[in-house]
Amino acid sequence: MSGAGEHVAPRTDEPTAVEEAWQLAGPRAELEKTPCRRLFSSSGPERDVAIIHDAARDALHAMDACCPHQGGPLNEGDIEDIGGDLKITCPWHYYQFDVKTGKSDTGLQQRVYEVKVEDGLVFVKCPTKLSLTPFKK
Repeated sequence: MSGAGEHVAPRTDEPTAVEEAWQLAGPRAELEKTPCRRLFSSSGPERDVAIIHDAARDALHAMDACCPHQGGPLNEGDIEDIGGDLKITCPWHYYQFDVKTGKSDTGLQQRVYEVKVEDGLVFVKCPTKLSLTPFKK
């Protein structure tokens, strides 16, 4: 029991970040139709996720869809292999991000997410539900 003026330390056993879980993104065949697809977040557009299809390596990658610089739509950017690394370029200010690591030569870091495929369905490990179409308000 704490008395008046007594300092109470914050609890350290409570999580400080939103917990990530495997979220269904959609059918692999649908997500591989384009090099990059925006997945809509139940938490709002600032939490949307971009799924990048690396056809040359038969791989899928996921990262936040909004550029950390000024919020540009990364899902509308060019995707190209540069020196063996697949990079996505923000269409607003041309910042490039490695699709595996989220790193940029500018020093910015984009959040990336794990991706897995099970029975033809793609799952992304992130803290919000995802959809191929916008969530209704």
